[in-house]
Amino acid sequence: MTDPTHPQTPTLALPGGAIPVLGFGTWQAEGAEAELAISAALQLGYRHIDTATGYGNEAQVGRALATRGIDRDDVFVTTKLPPDHAGRERQTLAESLAALGTDHLDLWLIHWPPNKQASPEVWAEFIKARDEGLVRSIGVSNYSVAQIDELIAATGEAPAVNQIPYSPVDHDADLLAAHRERGVVVEGYSPLKRTDLDAEPIAAAARAHGVTPAQVVLRWHVQHDVVVIPKSVRRERIEENLGALAFELTADEVAAIDTLGTQA
Repeated sequence: MTDPTHPQTPTLALPGGAIPVLGFGTWQAEGAEAELAISAALQLGYRHIDTATGYGNEAQVGRALATRGIDRDDVFVTTKLPPDHAGRERQTLAESLAALGTDHLDLWLIHWPPNKQASPEVWAEFIKARDEGLVRSIGVSNYSVAQIDELIAATGEAPAVNQIPYSPVDHDADLLAAHRERGVVVEGYSPLKRTDLDAEPIAAAARAHGVTPAQVVLRWHVQHDVVVIPKSVRRERIEENLGALAFELTADEVAAIDTLGTQA
């Protein structure tokens, strides 16, 4: 699942295959700009693209995948079901697959709890889609641990992933442990937007390694085994983010950054 020019891209195991820990987010990227950014990310070595039906850019992801000529099985593709599409899961999935130009997803998420409820009936449809081979792994986004427990109680199946806002300020060791006890991988979005990049533990680590504060934050996620999906439409920033894989924080640096979560 990793590109030969970026062999250091780590992965985490999901039921349906490995997920690259550093991915490329596409929220708020639209039209030709989105397609160019996704194409640049693939060219630079990203092999994990995160989109959603609600982002309106699945077709741009599909075109970038097609024009780059990369083997479909070498790219991990995620999309998400809008909460107001509950009851129309199959139709939405078919439309997503067509837009993306693929016969399967690597990961399909319930984007938000429909009507703020766990909605095990929607989860049951996800399980069916996975069992039919349309999706390799299934998960949720913006779910609480209690809502995840409701899905497990109703179906016997835990989500492979819960995609939630995550950054040093959000760090909660108990929350990560609760997911891991249930076999759920945590995937963090808005990692940089939510972070004060001038915070001293981040700035100190950046100075020590000769890297940017943003790279430190992304590396911190990687070392916590939290999948992270920074987004940008600027090629230089897209490339910079990938540089988070080229160094390693010390245990003391990670611990110092962790303390930002207790100060929030």
